[in-house]
Amino acid sequence: MGATKILRALNRRIQTGFVADETGREVQRTLKRSLYRQPGSLVIGALCGIAVSGVSASVVSDPLFCAMALILSVVAALRIGATMLLPGEGARLPRFYASIYEWGAVLYAGSFGTLAAIAIARNVGTGVEALLTTHAVGYAIAVCARNAGRPTMALALMLMVFVPLAAGCLVQGSPAYLLMAVTLPLIILAIMTVTGNLYAVLHDAAARAESSRRKAHDMEKLARTDVVTGLANRAGLNHALVEASMYIEEGQSMALFWLDLDRFKEVNDLLGHQTGDLVLAETAQRLRAIADHPAIVARFGGDEFVICCDVIDRAQAERLAGQMLEALNTPMTVAGETLDVGASIGIAMLSGKDGGDMDLLLQQADLALNHAKTSGRGCSKFFAPFMTSDLARKRDIEAELRAAIQRDELSVFYQPIVELATGRIVAFEALIRWFHPTRGELQPDEFIPVAEDTGVIVTIGNWVTKQAARACANWPEDIHVSVNLSPLQVKAPGASLGIEAALREAGLAPDRLELEVTENLFLDDTATTDAFIKDLADKGVRFAMDDFGTGYSSLGYIYRYPFSTVKLDRSFVSGASLGDKTRAIIGAVAELGKQLDIRIVAEGLEDAEHVEAVRTAGCRLGQGYHYSPPVPDYLVSVLLEQNRAQLGETPATVRRASA
Repeated sequence: MGATKILRALNRRIQTGFVADETGREVQRTLKRSLYRQPGSLVIGALCGIAVSGVSASVVSDPLFCAMALILSVVAALRIGATMLLPGEGARLPRFYASIYEWGAVLYAGSFGTLAAIAIARNVGTGVEALLTTHAVGYAIAVCARNAGRPTMALALMLMVFVPLAAGCLVQGSPAYLLMAVTLPLIILAIMTVTGNLYAVLHDAAARAESSRRKAHDMEKLARTDVVTGLANRAGLNHALVEASMYIEEGQSMALFWLDLDRFKEVNDLLGHQTGDLVLAETAQRLRAIADHPAIVARFGGDEFVICCDVIDRAQAERLAGQMLEALNTPMTVAGETLDVGASIGIAMLSGKDGGDMDLLLQQADLALNHAKTSGRGCSKFFAPFMTSDLARKRDIEAELRAAIQRDELSVFYQPIVELATGRIVAFEALIRWFHPTRGELQPDEFIPVAEDTGVIVTIGNWVTKQAARACANWPEDIHVSVNLSPLQVKAPGASLGIEAALREAGLAPDRLELEVTENLFLDDTATTDAFIKDLADKGVRFAMDDFGTGYSSLGYIYRYPFSTVKLDRSFVSGASLGDKTRAIIGAVAELGKQLDIRIVAEGLEDAEHVEAVRTAGCRLGQGYHYSPPVPDYLVSVLLEQNRAQLGETPATVRRASA
């Protein structure tokens, strides 16, 4: 009954545990490597075989026995010699070595079993028979444990020992040897059961290790992959760039392209994030088609993408950038909508002789991208050293701007807005000025962009509004003041409450304050913008559309929001562009203002020719250096007195600004 259970267990183990699946093969490969790398037990066993066969042959005169002993010694010596073929630690094993090892093991096991069988069958002597039998059985058991990762090999080696041994016992015929011949198959079953169990444990351990490795690999891949586009994410990009930096060689060039989609935010706001994700996926597909396989293509975050690849020279990088712009400027059809998204690109180059500083390369590409976006978008810019200088200057301006607010270095100047027909001043625009103690006067276009980037513009804007409201409260009641608002200021918490507080503190009527905004205000978060404009318009505050004619949808905004004034951009008024076409545009805008009861202000009037051109075209109001540059608040009253005197009005009607 016990033998039946062992046979069934062995059969089940053969059917399940010995299956050569991938995990089983990995177990075998691992154990084979350990066998080859640790040949000490092989050498010890071979030396024992040589010693046993030599001693036995010295006391036995049987020619067949001596011949078999010599064969065993030669095979053992060859096995020891084979260990000399092993390469050093970490080197790859030659394929032929496995065959040499396996055939050597089979010959050695067969020689040992045959020698023991001859000794028993020929009755060479009890001592020699016991010596050979114990060593043969011990070797058979040892090789089963040593080859637990290869059960078939273990069984073959054990049979090569036990089959000749059992045959020798049957030939000898004594009861003791007959019993040995009967028990040897049971020993085979028992040992193979143990070997099978050991193999199963090793197989399961290897399977768990492989499963853990695959899960770790999948998690690592997931952590480095953007789920929307399937590209590498920021972590994957950093990993890939580190690897790339290790292999860049002298004479090799690498280009890093940093892309930003120009109108992606509009897509998200108007069509929703699901459509935005489809746009990102389509963008990724187009970039993959341009960048060949060795290139690194990643979504850095939001609507920004990074491509890094080897290039021959700057010209090739420029061609690749052109292909990317062409691909992304081509309208894409997504969710039934045809979208014109476009992109801007910053490019940085790295040469092998410069080393592999990828962080610096990313920083340079980012700076180049900022310049591309400020240059009008839809273009590419290569990094240049002056961009780093510009960044350092901006950082200096940021730090000094914060200090300037505390030191009261900022001032508000006022430029008059005039009736073109009469020359009468009807309003002033409040304009900020910064008189730096060492740099002198800094132009607004130097520090206002920095203030907007850092958020300081909110503090500055609120301060300008308060100063303008206080100044206007001391002017004649028919004069109002215009104040420019930044989109950040409008979207700041409590923005409308801050405007109301400025009016209340100054004692200024709401209809004497006009807030100038540009089209950028309406590009996102329209709910906040709508609430801000409605809140203040309901209280009487007026609104003006500034820089009209430079955007995309100004007419739509004029229709939607309660603008009382439209300020025509100076590009239509001054410069070489002034001609029949621009006069026609000015006339059309003036007629539009007349029909909608909206005042049209022509900005940038530099001389009498400009004034006459816009007046003839139909504009009623103008502003520019032809009338007056911006002046400090204490000169506003002087300017008003002079203006009224020229018009024949009583100067007494003009109240001086309080000190």
